[in-house]
Amino acid sequence: MERDMHLVEKSHLRSNAMKAIVLAVIVGTALRVGAQARPEPYPQMASVEEYLIKDQAAEISMARSAAPNTISRDATVLVLGKTGYETAAEGKNGFTCLVERSWMSPFDSPEFWNPKIRGPICYNPAAVRTILPYTVNRTKLALAGLSKAQLREKITAAIAKNELQLPEAGAMSYMMSKAGNLGDSVGHWCPHLMFHVPKTNDASWGADLEGSPVLFDNEHRDVPEPETIFMVPVFHWSDGTAAPHEALD
Repeated sequence: MERDMHLVEKSHLRSNAMKAIVLAVIVGTALRVGAQARPEPYPQMASVEEYLIKDQAAEISMARSAAPNTISRDATVLVLGKTGYETAAEGKNGFTCLVERSWMSPFDSPEFWNPKIRGPICYNPAAVRTILPYTVNRTKLALAGLSKAQLREKITAAIAKNELQLPEAGAMSYMMSKAGNLGDSVGHWCPHLMFHVPKTNDASWGADLEGSPVLFDNEHRDVPEPETIFMVPVFHWSDGTAAPHEALD
């Protein structure tokens, strides 16, 4: 009798285990199918007009908000036109401020073509000489209607011809604007500084280690230009007001 009960219990356990395995397979398959069926939010470029800011004064103000006024007030400012960036204000301190659009994201970002993205940024002189050309080049190609694959091909060719150089030592940029929208997933995110260096790994800067203030985008790494960007959050927006850092938790 006891042996029979033991066999029955083993049979029940085996049956339950098989049910659990089948359920896991079904759930896993459903999740994979759901992920495959879920359409990309921005599969292709929107109309050019959706990326433009009609009020040029508003775009200039947004661009200058990337850095503290002591820096941005004397910076050159670029605004986006239908074929690329145009100079809206001449500066005198070597910095250049502009509002980046979504195509400056890594190529593997699902928001690469998100027309709502607005990324105010101010480049220091070293970045103006070697990083700003990346932005100007990508933007011109994107506005010409090239696909992602064509963009990559053109960028790779430009690098081979030395038309896009390695980041100069000391190249950095400010992204401290309250007015920015860095995408559906992060929104304003938090004010931060960016450091542009030749291609390297995150360990070389101690990025993303516990206690380190240096961050690296581990999710999206597909950047054809010869740079790695490290980010360091700061605790105030460009206007001096305190910034929440929930986005970093």
